[in-house]
Amino acid sequence: MTKLITYDDVGAALQRIRRHVHETPLLTSTRLGDRAGGIRLMLKCESFQRTGSFKARGALNAMMQLSDAERGRGVVAVSAGNHAQALAWAASTVGSEAVTVMPAHASAAKVEATRGYGGKVELVDGEMIRAFQRAEQLASEGRVMVHPFADPRVAAGQGTVALEILAHADDLDAVIVPIGGGGLIAGIATVIKSQRPHVRVIGVEPERAPTMRRSLDAGSPQTIPVQTVADGLAAPTTAELNLAIAKRYVDDVVLVSDDEILCAMRDLFAYAKLVVEPSAAAGVAGLLSGRITLDRSSSVVAIVTGGNVDLDRLKTLL
Repeated sequence: MTKLITYDDVGAALQRIRRHVHETPLLTSTRLGDRAGGIRLMLKCESFQRTGSFKARGALNAMMQLSDAERGRGVVAVSAGNHAQALAWAASTVGSEAVTVMPAHASAAKVEATRGYGGKVELVDGEMIRAFQRAEQLASEGRVMVHPFADPRVAAGQGTVALEILAHADDLDAVIVPIGGGGLIAGIATVIKSQRPHVRVIGVEPERAPTMRRSLDAGSPQTIPVQTVADGLAAPTTAELNLAIAKRYVDDVVLVSDDEILCAMRDLFAYAKLVVEPSAAAGVAGLLSGRITLDRSSSVVAIVTGGNVDLDRLKTLL
C-alpha cells in the first residue's frame, strides 16, 4: 500500500522552508467571482512566489532533506520549466548542483531563467516521456532524482500553500487546484481534508492533458500523450502517491479546453491585474466556464500557480 503524506509532514515542511520562501497574497476578485456565479472568489497568488511559481516550495523541501553526500552528487529532474527553475534555485540555496532535462520545445524564457538560477539544462527532442526517460538515466548514473511530483517531500512542500490559505480564510467552501502530475493537489488536499473535511477540493486539468482524470477513471496511473497550451500541466503520467491521495481526498477533477484556459488568463490580466502563465489560469477557467458549479455566495480559493511566461508569447496569448 502506498504510504501517504500527512498533515504533520506538511507542517514540518513549512518550518523547514518558511524563512526562504514568500508567504504569497490571498487576493479577493469581486469581478471574477460575479462572473463565476456570484461566489466570493479569492486568488492564492503563487505567481509571486520565488522563481515565479509554487514549485519553489517542494523543491526546497526536498533539497533541505538530502544528506551532505547526496547534495555533493547533485540532483536531476525533468520539467517543462517551473520545477527546473525552482530546483536550480533550491540546489543553489543548499550548495548543490541541479541538472534538469527539458523538452526541446520548452519556453526559452524558462530555460534561460533556469540557467540564471545556476542550473544546468539538457534539452530532449520528442514527447515529454522521453525527457523523463533521460532524467532516469542520469539518476542511474549517480545524481539524486528530485521528481517534480512523484516525491513525498515535494508534495509536502507544495502543501504549505494550503497552510497559508487556512491561516487567512476562516470561511471556506472550496479550493480549486490546477493539476499537472498531481503534486500540488496531493499536498493541498492532505491539509484541507485533515483540518476542514467539509471543504471541497476540486482539481482542473486541460482536456488535452487529462492525466489525473484518466488515472482516476482507470484506478491506476496512466501514461498518455499530452499536448496543451498549458505546458506546466502537461505531465504524461501521475504517481501512485498522488493518485492515492486524489482517490481519498479530492472531490472531483474537471476538464477545461485550451480556449477556456486562455480566456481565463486574459480575464485574470484584465480584471485582477495579474500576469500569469496559462497553467496558472486553469483553476479560474474551471469556474468561469461553468465546469465547476458552486452555490452562490460560496467562499472559494483558486490557486494561481505561476507567472512564468515570456513577453513574446504573452503578446500572442493575450
